[in-house]
Amino acid sequence: MTDTIKRIAVRPLSRILPARIRGEDPGKIEKENLKIRHERMRDYERVRSNIRLLLIIVMFACIYTAIGARFAMLASVQPAEPIAQSNNVSIFAQRADIVDRKGRILATNLETYALYVETRHLIDPLNTAHKLADLFDDLNAKDLYSEFTGKKKFLWIKKKLSPEQMQAVHDIGDPGLRFGPRETRLYPNGALASHILGGASFGKEGVHSAEIVGVAGIEKTFDQQLRDPLHSKKPLKLTIDLSIQAAVEHVLEGGVRLLNAKGAAAILMEVDTGHIISLASLPDFDPNHRPGLPVRGAAAESPLFNKAIQGVYDLGSTFKIFTVAQAMELGVVDPKTKVNTKGPIRIGGYKINDYRNNGPELPVWEVITKSSNLGTARIAKLIGPEKQREFLSSLGFATHTSIEMIEAKGGKPLWPKRWNELETMTISYGHGISITPLHLATGYAMLANGGRLVKPTIIEGVKSDLGPRVISKEVAHNSLAMLRGVVLGGTASIADVSGYFVGGKTGTADKPSAQGGYDKEKNITSFASIFPIDEPKYVLVVALDEAQDTSGPEPKRTAGWTAVPVSAEIIARVAPLLGLRPKFNNNSNLSVTLSNWNE
Repeated sequence: MTDTIKRIAVRPLSRILPARIRGEDPGKIEKENLKIRHERMRDYERVRSNIRLLLIIVMFACIYTAIGARFAMLASVQPAEPIAQSNNVSIFAQRADIVDRKGRILATNLETYALYVETRHLIDPLNTAHKLADLFDDLNAKDLYSEFTGKKKFLWIKKKLSPEQMQAVHDIGDPGLRFGPRETRLYPNGALASHILGGASFGKEGVHSAEIVGVAGIEKTFDQQLRDPLHSKKPLKLTIDLSIQAAVEHVLEGGVRLLNAKGAAAILMEVDTGHIISLASLPDFDPNHRPGLPVRGAAAESPLFNKAIQGVYDLGSTFKIFTVAQAMELGVVDPKTKVNTKGPIRIGGYKINDYRNNGPELPVWEVITKSSNLGTARIAKLIGPEKQREFLSSLGFATHTSIEMIEAKGGKPLWPKRWNELETMTISYGHGISITPLHLATGYAMLANGGRLVKPTIIEGVKSDLGPRVISKEVAHNSLAMLRGVVLGGTASIADVSGYFVGGKTGTADKPSAQGGYDKEKNITSFASIFPIDEPKYVLVVALDEAQDTSGPEPKRTAGWTAVPVSAEIIARVAPLLGLRPKFNNNSNLSVTLSNWNE
């Protein structure tokens, strides 16, 4: 410090020596100079201290100004909540969109407002409670008042408000009512594809109360990916085609109303890839206002129940083609083999018969076209229980499907506890074993693509290589010819959509009765179809619950009068949307095959 001050000599010789000559005291000169030095040092330190103090004052002034500005900004805006939190650091990230195969929005996000209460700021808790209860039917004034006057300082009232509701709350005028901006999940197409998407909701109260989480369907299955900030800008693309999904649901809904059905399911699948183009289940729901779980009644009767992948049903005669295909693969029959169709068959106290008399015998191909239970049962007897069980297991009918939806695990097939000759016969025509419509679609896709398994998928971009071979190409070809024969001259003649060469098999199965056995007045009707069957590209499975045609004097409950016309209308609507050009000549190799068998 002294180096920065001009140094003063305490005993300068220039003054000391003359003072001694004059007889003066040199000590006075030293004291005087020392005093001057100390005064200069004191003045210098005072200046430095003043500068330090000024800097501290300026620094604190800046800090308090910044804090004040921040408080002023927070006071001027409405509170917002973090969507996600990790390691005590807020992360603001949108949930990723869900789109169809063409990039059209199926699910996205929308900014809305939530209503909460700061109880200490309420002026009139009783009046506010009553007015809120008047605005919202799900709120109770007594419960609200109890909460307002309790120990809680903060309460959520509504997590999502419409602009009209927000204005009505504003009009109450109580300063304790506050609004917080937040994101909500929006499904712009309403109930369309509702069982595929499933729906989303807000997380549990607390840290994640503002975070959107999936509760069912694709939203639930891919919840982590959709919530991941790294994927927020990359939508999840499905194999679903929005236009085709809309057409399928529209026709299916019309069929349910016209046929007085309790519900229905429909699946449209590519035969070579397993890609699901459309998947519908009725009744459905609006995921924007997802209903709660049922508290009474059967779960299968809830709109939330996905009949296409959760519903496990006896699907009747649609199974017959699998029995015949296996028998041809084993070499025990060929399409022209004569089969005994005399009835009834009595076994184990049960009686097996045909819906109508088909004569004493039929060739195998006509067993399919005329849907003979007796013929199919006798073919199955040639196969045997063990081989039948192995074959159906190889089709994936022993476990739930692998589709990427959380609900698929609930669609595990029901197999008999014992598999003897009786079960072999009844299972051959679709009774005694229950599978989902999606299982049936994958089985028919195997027939359509030349005999190889496919894995159903609803996610675009999933590797779709064909699985192991189940039957030969020749057996698959002959199976398709038989299915075409069902439409040309069998139980599904209404399904002959001009230009698109439809083939398929009907199925009518009585529903189990609560008193045991089967209810003859209630059934599941289904139609599994392939089109165009001369160059197979798509499988369509339609199943109706307790449908009946009441246009005539007597109600008609078979698939030919219920599931078949609905399927035909769907094919007529979606085939052009799929880019299929109609063909009006019937010179296909399948027609030639049928003609040869008929000779």
